[in-house]
Formats: sequence, structure tokens, C-alpha cells
Amino acid sequence: MKKIFLFLLLATISFSSVQSQILDPVQWSTSVKKISETEYDLISKASIDTNWHLYSQSVPEDGPLPTVFTFEENSAYKAIGKIKESKGITEMDPVFDMVITFFSNTATFTKRIKLTGDKGTTIKGEVEFMVCDDTRCLPPNYVDLVFKIPAPQKTEVAITPENTETSEATSEVVAENKEVDSVKVEATEVVKDTVQNSSEISESAVEQNKKQDKKGLWTIFILAFGAGFIALLTPCVFPMIPMTVSFFTKQSKTRATGIRNAIIYGVAIILIYIFLGAIVTWIFGADALNALSTNVWFNIIFFLLLVIFALSFLGAFEIMLPNSWANKVDKQADRGGLIGIFFMALALAIVSFSCTGPIVGTLLVEAASKGGIAPFVGMFGFSLALALPFGLFAAFPGWMNSLPKSGGWLNTVKVFLGFLELALAFKFLSNADLVLQLHWLEREVFLAIWIAIFGTLALYLFGKIKLPHDSPLSHISVGRLSLGLIVLSFTIYMIPGLWGAPLKLISGFPPAMNYSEAPYGVGYTKLGSGGSTSTDEEFPEGAYLGPHDIISFHDYETGLAYAKKVGKPVLIDFTGHACVNCRKMEERVWSEPKILNLLKEDIVLISLYVDDKRPLPEGEEVTSKISGKKLRYIGQKWSEFQILKYKANAQPFYVLMGHDEENLIKPVGYTPDTEEYYDWLQKGVGAFKK
Repeated sequence: MKKIFLFLLLATISFSSVQSQILDPVQWSTSVKKISETEYDLISKASIDTNWHLYSQSVPEDGPLPTVFTFEENSAYKAIGKIKESKGITEMDPVFDMVITFFSNTATFTKRIKLTGDKGTTIKGEVEFMVCDDTRCLPPNYVDLVFKIPAPQKTEVAITPENTETSEATSEVVAENKEVDSVKVEATEVVKDTVQNSSEISESAVEQNKKQDKKGLWTIFILAFGAGFIALLTPCVFPMIPMTVSFFTKQSKTRATGIRNAIIYGVAIILIYIFLGAIVTWIFGADALNALSTNVWFNIIFFLLLVIFALSFLGAFEIMLPNSWANKVDKQADRGGLIGIFFMALALAIVSFSCTGPIVGTLLVEAASKGGIAPFVGMFGFSLALALPFGLFAAFPGWMNSLPKSGGWLNTVKVFLGFLELALAFKFLSNADLVLQLHWLEREVFLAIWIAIFGTLALYLFGKIKLPHDSPLSHISVGRLSLGLIVLSFTIYMIPGLWGAPLKLISGFPPAMNYSEAPYGVGYTKLGSGGSTSTDEEFPEGAYLGPHDIISFHDYETGLAYAKKVGKPVLIDFTGHACVNCRKMEERVWSEPKILNLLKEDIVLISLYVDDKRPLPEGEEVTSKISGKKLRYIGQKWSEFQILKYKANAQPFYVLMGHDEENLIKPVGYTPDTEEYYDWLQKGVGAFKK
């Protein structure tokens, strides 16, 4: 689930362009565990920085690069079985359109071996892996692993009180291989030493991760605050505002006392909901909820819960906490003083549960999946929106005269939320279907359901449909008409999706286009074709047709020579076959007509794939200036080129340069804002033409 409320689908979250820096988000350590006199487990542990993830050993074909272990052959041991890995997170990746398993925070890989002789040995290995976060991927990396295994003990030792500790110590060997501690261990670690004084590196990877964490928390807070504001407009909460404020102002001896009591009441509301966030985090744990959010059964259960909540909002029945709870709380509220005010706030939370429960539940799942203090931040934002009106109206009671009167419009808000909950429910069902690959809820079926839901909502807002708790409607207000037109427009927007339209505004909600009955839709035309093709004579030697039929080069020297020949600037696209955000840029940003026109007409594109696993041609093999190892693949060559020349190792990474190989404008990374990316291209092209 990527957003809490469906009406926020039209908003997109923009990320700042990443600045040049060397990132090192994974550290590896090794240990050895004794199983028997001759059997040992070789344990490789990956410690992964926040917001980054490492892929499993088993990844479907045409997906991201898996984690691969290789071990040097050694006559002193033989392998037993396959390498086992810790439990990861499995979910559907909409970009690769496949179910992928990855790891966050930590991952452990265990290889069992058996010694064939009576001597110890040192086993050397290597792990190849790639990591990504929400905005970029790093090229494949290769890390050396070393495991030291002691010789089997031949002498039987009688266990006595004097040697018990020795016996226990030898029963399990956990050799942390101190020599390999420095093997934390990536070639990029060496790179850090070579570029640590570079003025181009504006901030460390740790600082960047902290910034991303802050952005995520701010997003949660803003969404939660908006959710709390919507909860205020439900029939369970809105009528309580004037009633409660009037109670405090009339029962207090002075105006100052009334304001103070109303503020205490608001603070109590905040504390109650923050406590709820703490309970959820304490019981389940952020990591557990994050893993749970990708679980098939969780998605099915949450689908059913949201359908029940939606039916309640639509007026089929009321969901209420036991009346005995409310009665007990009401009795405590009569005590007066601070305790009485607190129980009044608790009574509001209980009585309004039928309206706020579905919103709070959805919010908690989204916040908890972010991990850390996100549930606290989410509940603080939600409760702050609920609490503010009570303090403000107590301080300025005249404002209450401007409040709209309670009436049928409150039920309309509730019904509107019911339709949104129903639409969102099918996203959870779609998640389960994608993971199981049942193909029951393919793209066309999903869109047909959403079109039906939002089409019915539009008819409701126009007054063509009545539900059980609706008041008589002689006319519709301008606000209701405007909202109805927005919903109708959104419904019409989705209809072409049945015929293959990409529907970028709701990207990530429906299944991917390949997960459909007709992957390209009826009458779908490939983006970027522009109705023109190049003849063999026009097509440059050494070039390829890239995304949207953009002519591109995969070799730096060949592309640069062609750019000089035609008199155009060069766009170096450091990318990867398994780079998720590179595909997002190509699909969602490069496809924009004005950007696509620039890429086709005014620029020579050189796409350098840092994960290209083709061996380097004979005669081009070189030793890395960074790690001292021999470069084996074409991708390693381009990865090292990016690191040494631009002091960066993340993809996507874009460089606009002239024929002198100097930058025309500062390089950028993942830039999902089309206007920002277009401006960047224009400035670079303009600088070349001067």
C-alpha cells in the first residue's frame, strides 16, 4: 500500500536530485559455527543500511541481479546441500512485473561443509550482490569472504567440574575471523579512501539516509494530519465540536479556565492516539509489520476488513465498540478535574470509533510498515488534527457561528469515505493475487472494478443514487457538484486503461500492464515511435534502439565520436538492466513528448550498463584502480568509470557533457519530476549551443 487515501492519487511525491557521492550501504562479516566434529556452518551476514535492500539468491529470469556465492575448491572439505538464507520480504515488483524476495536491515546466508581430513583449513569465497533503495540502485559488487576452520579434535576430554567451561567452549566455534573484519568489505570501501577529500562529495551516505528518513516521516505526518481533518468531518466527530466547546466555556468560571480545559482536552486526545501507536509498535514491532504487509493472508484479511468498513460507511450497519466501555468511561468523565477531562477525551475516541476506526487502522498499517517511530508520528498527526478545533474554538468561540450546521452533508462525507475504502480494498486483494500469480484480478478486471466504484460514486454525488441514511435532497450544493465532476473526470480518465493507456496518475495501484489479458491493449501504440523510422543508411554504426526507439550507444568512445560528427551534446546514462528506478525514469519521464523530442533530436544518448555481465573483450582486461582486482565484465568497466570520473556509484545517474568531455551542467540522479528533468536537459543543451 503506497498511499492512505485514494483521493491523494493525483499527488506525486518528488525526490531531490542526488548529489555525487560514493555509497556503501552493505557491510559483510563472516563466522564459523561448529555442528559436529567434522561439520561446520559457514555464515555470511550482511548488515544493510536503512531504506536499502539486498536481493535474494533466487530471482526470476529478467529480474534484478540475485545474490550469488562462489567458493574456491578445496580438497580439505566438501559442500553439503545448498546455501540457506534467512527469511526475506516477498512482494510483487510493478516495474519488473514479477514476485521478488529481498532483505532489509540484515540478511544471513549459511553454507554447510564437511571436513574430509583431520586438518583444519581456510575456505575462501566471494559474494556478488546488488542493492537498491527507493531512488537508486548500485552496480553489482564483489566481496571476498574468508572462513577459518580449526582442525578436528582427536583427544577425548573427560568432562569434570574443572574443564566444563573448556568443554562448552569447544562445542561451538564462532570464529569471527578478525582478519576479515576489514572485509566489511566492498570495493567501494577502498574508493572512499581515494575520494574522501573530494569537494564534489557534499554529504555522506549516512546523512543522505537520514534526510530520506525525515522525508518519509514528514510524508506520514502530512497524510495523517489530512486523515485527521477528514475524520473531523464525519457525523461521529463533527457534532461533538460545538457541544464540547460549549460545555467547557459554560461550565468554567472564567474564559481563561475554559480555554485551558479545552486545550487539556485536546492534549488528552493526542496522548490517547499516540499511546495507541505505541501499543501497535510494541506488540508487533515495525519490522514484523513491514514483513506482514507483503504477506498473502494479511492482504486478504485486510481486504475483507476494508470491505466491512466500507459497507458500514455506506450505511449497511454500524460498527461500535461495546456500550459498556462507553458507559464506564462516561462515569469517570463526571469526576471533573484533569481526570474527568481525560476520560471525556477517551469517550470521544470510543464513541467516534465507527467513523475513525477504519481511518486509524489504515493509517497505522501504512505508518508501521515504514518502521521506526513512524507509528508515533502518524498518530500524532492524526490526533493533532482532531484536537486543534477544540482549543481554537474555545479561544475564539465566535468562530463557531461560521461552522456549517450538522445535517445530511456529514453522511455524504461518510459515504464518500466508504467508496474510497471499497476501492482501496481491491488493492490489497490485487497484492495477494499478484504474489500467488493467480491472474484472477488482472489489470483489466481491476480497472473495471475501479471504474464501476468511482462511476457509482459520481452518480451518488450528483444525487442519482440514495443510500439508507441520506437526507432528502432537493438540490445539490456547488461543492458537491464540483466533487462529483472531479470523480467523474477521474472515472473517464481510467477508461482508456482498458485499451492499454499507461494511466500514470495511478501508477502502482493497478497491476502492471504485462499482468493483463492483453499486455498492450487493443489499439495500443508503442510510445515514442513518433510514426517515423530510420533507414539503414541513417542508422549510426554501433548504435541501438533504446527506450521509446531513442538511438543510443552502449560504448562511450563510439557514442562520443558520433556526437562530434553530428555536432550534438552527449547525455551519459549510467544505468543497469536490473535498476528499478532507471526503468521508472524511462517509462514515466522520458516518455513525456517534450523530453522525448529532446532526447531524439538534440542529444546523443550513451547508455552505460553497470551490470552488463558480458566478459570484457580480449585485450581490454584491466586491473581496477580502485580495488586492485582484475575487471571481468563490461559493467565493471563502466561502474569504475563512473566512480573515478564522477565520484558517484548510484544509478540512475545522468551527465550532460560537451565534446571536450566537460560537464555542461551538474549531473543529476533519479529525477521523477518531469518539469525539473526537462529544465535540466534544456539548460545543458543551451550551454552547449552557446
